[in-house]
Parts: sequence; C-alpha cells; structure tokens
Amino acid sequence: MKLLRQLAWVLFMLFLGELLRVFLRISIPGTVIGMIILFLLLLSGRLKLEQVADISNFLLDHLAFFFVPAGVGLMANFQVIKEAWVPILSIIGISTVLVMGVTGWTIQLMKRRKSS
Repeated sequence: MKLLRQLAWVLFMLFLGELLRVFLRISIPGTVIGMIILFLLLLSGRLKLEQVADISNFLLDHLAFFFVPAGVGLMANFQVIKEAWVPILSIIGISTVLVMGVTGWTIQLMKRRKSS
C-alpha cells in the first residue's frame, strides 16, 4: 500500500505537469514539468522525501528496463538511421562536446562563487 501511495504522488505530479502543458500551451513535455513540480515540492518541504523515496529507488533500480522501448524504436527505424548516420553522429558529437563544455563551465562558475 505504501508503494502505491508513493506511486500515486509521482503520477499525480506527472499528470499535473501534463495539464499545465496543455492549458499553458508550452512546448516543454508534461513529464518534465511534472518532475520540476515534484522537485520544487521536495525542495520547499511541502512534500517529504519519505513520501516518494521507496518508489523512486525502485524506479531507479529498474531504470535500464525503461530504455527497452527506445532500443526497439531504433531497431524498427534502422533504415532511416542507416540513410542519415553521418548527420546523426555529427549531432551526437557536437551536442556531447557542448554539454561537457557547458557543464564544466557551470561547475567552475559555481566553485568560484562558493570560494568567494
């Protein structure tokens, strides 16, 4: 029963995020908005970590399982990927370098602010 209650909290946040996305007509996925809401509630203390900890740990322990549909989708669209592999790999490479650079820059900025 405890896991169901915790799952209900997480699903409610996802549902709330989806509702906000539809009513505000924004292009951010509802799941992302829901997780931001969940994060803000946890940060503010209105939702206690104990209220979602067990289901969160369960979902994290089984995270690899959630990549199966993405893998199947890649296999189902292999012909498209085969035809456009150079642009796809270019985008992956460029975005990886950009993310690493921005992450490093952000960490350096935060360290400087913390030491000041």
